[in-house]
Amino acid sequence: MVKISDIEIGEFPLLLAPMEDVSDPPFRAVCKQNGADLMYTEFISSEGLIRHAEKSVQKLDIYDYERPIGIQIFGDKIESMREAASIAEEADPEIIDINYGCPVKKVACKGAGAGILLDLPKMQEMTAEIVKRVNKPVTVKTRLGWDDSTIKIQEVAHRLQDVGIHALSIHGRTRKQMYKGEANWEPIAEVKNDPGIHIPIFGNGDIDSPEKALEYRNKYGVDGIMIGRAAIGYPWIFNEIKHYMKTGEILEAPSLDERVRVAVQHLDFSIEWKGEKLGLFEMRRHYTNYFRGIQNFKPTRTTLVESESYQEVKETLLRIPDVYGEVMV
Repeated sequence: MVKISDIEIGEFPLLLAPMEDVSDPPFRAVCKQNGADLMYTEFISSEGLIRHAEKSVQKLDIYDYERPIGIQIFGDKIESMREAASIAEEADPEIIDINYGCPVKKVACKGAGAGILLDLPKMQEMTAEIVKRVNKPVTVKTRLGWDDSTIKIQEVAHRLQDVGIHALSIHGRTRKQMYKGEANWEPIAEVKNDPGIHIPIFGNGDIDSPEKALEYRNKYGVDGIMIGRAAIGYPWIFNEIKHYMKTGEILEAPSLDERVRVAVQHLDFSIEWKGEKLGLFEMRRHYTNYFRGIQNFKPTRTTLVESESYQEVKETLLRIPDVYGEVMV
């Protein structure tokens, strides 16, 4: 059983990655129902939290059905991160997570996210201060390095473990790669196989099928896998991976009726949580994947992403099985 501190998260846990504008409560709800063992919030700006910015504070919303859950924070100022960690702890998650991996320019080039990989002493000091500040276990998500010439992930792991983090998730790309190219899991395996590392190590990057999840578990020996983009519009991937690892069989893909049911549930929660205008807007990124493989789906997708009426979107979704039948490929 893998544990983060005293929190049991499964024999081989599948984690939902924190994704900006994706990993909100509505999305987390459908992922949890479909097998995610541990989930994280979208990353939350430490400066936004300490200034009580509405968008940042709203991201602290968590629900009992999501547990265990981690709240992820990011920032470049140690004192702000300390204060933000305290604010996040008041929302009562199981875990406080630190983002040392975001590659986006406006984050990384200010020394936050993956930017802190260029200053490992500061990274260690910031982490130590957060660990001392909160009572919840602290975890970290990071990347291999800033670029190929700065891959020091084993040193990073030791520094972070030394100051008290309870688990480390590693995305197998550098900041320079962004999300391009193939994720390199060899350095992740080196961290996991380091005899001096005793915290759980989770691998992240390019896991998009049950077969690949099993292959990477066996090849790289990680304690669990974090899944990001492959879950967008396809929360079934978690249970599909679990079933394949247990039986060696591929689960039948969700039916069109099931895809519609989950998409409508997701939409309804999105509207409830964010209001109609924003809820409709932020659902648009999910429809392509919910209905991937349907022939001649473009006209329906256009209606879904252009409509500003909840009723129209919901009615369009509910008509999909009648319009397309079982034409999944």
